[in-house]
Amino acid sequence: MTSVGLVVAQFNSAVTTEMQAAAEDAAAERDAELSEVLEVPGAYDAPLAADRLARRDDIDAVAVIGAIVTGDTDHDQVIADAAAQGLTDVSLDRDTPVTFGVSGPGMSGAEAREREQKGAEAVNAAVDMVKVLP
Repeated sequence: MTSVGLVVAQFNSAVTTEMQAAAEDAAAERDAELSEVLEVPGAYDAPLAADRLARRDDIDAVAVIGAIVTGDTDHDQVIADAAAQGLTDVSLDRDTPVTFGVSGPGMSGAEAREREQKGAEAVNAAVDMVKVLP
């Protein structure tokens, strides 16, 4: 059984709560275990939590979910870029799959709600990566 750590950004929780439910359903369908779920304030905070999970011997992969919506500035792009780069660094530094189930940037709250399946996609990708890598 694949053991997955899940990081859930709480910012835009109306969306991320549904993303988490989709992630849980996907884990059950794939016979994977969500060994640990860490809730963090926002997507920007996810790399540190993902790193802590990726250090653990009992976790095979980490899935990260969040929703970054657009505002009046380019802040959403900055957050998305920083989160993506940070999570990539964790994956490579820890030699552990870390998947990016973060919707955005450049979308409204309504558009983010249409992408709640990103939670399932992140878990499915995590399980797939564990199977692909020797």
